[in-house]
Amino acid sequence: MKILIINGPNLNLLGKREPEIYGSASFEAFLKILRSQYPKITIDYYQSNVEGELINKIQEVGFSYDGIVLNGGAYTHTSVAIADAIAAIETPVIEVHISNIYRREEYRHISLTGKNCAGVITGLGLNGYKLAIEHFLGKEAL
Repeated sequence: MKILIINGPNLNLLGKREPEIYGSASFEAFLKILRSQYPKITIDYYQSNVEGELINKIQEVGFSYDGIVLNGGAYTHTSVAIADAIAAIETPVIEVHISNIYRREEYRHISLTGKNCAGVITGLGLNGYKLAIEHFLGKEAL
């Protein structure tokens, strides 16, 4: 099984950026833990602050991976192009948000990308990524 985690803008600053919202752990440290917990699957990781690069990555793996875990960051609320990329691929996508977007500014309550995803996990911290992986593993067992 191959899963790709894609993080969008500013998520490269996890552990430094607004720790009261996003926590104090870097994503790289969390990724090491995830990979150790799931040694039998390939967990690849990609991060970009650039919308077009995120779209290119979604299209690149969208017909060959078993799942994509996507935290589009602020692009979640603004990018029709990323939503269209998700709709165009075969690989299922789970949208993840570290913070609860519904407890934040009103403009964050709308996800343009979520409607094209298999599911959305919000507000459970970094554990949301693990839950998305568990969903993909459960689908394989069916």
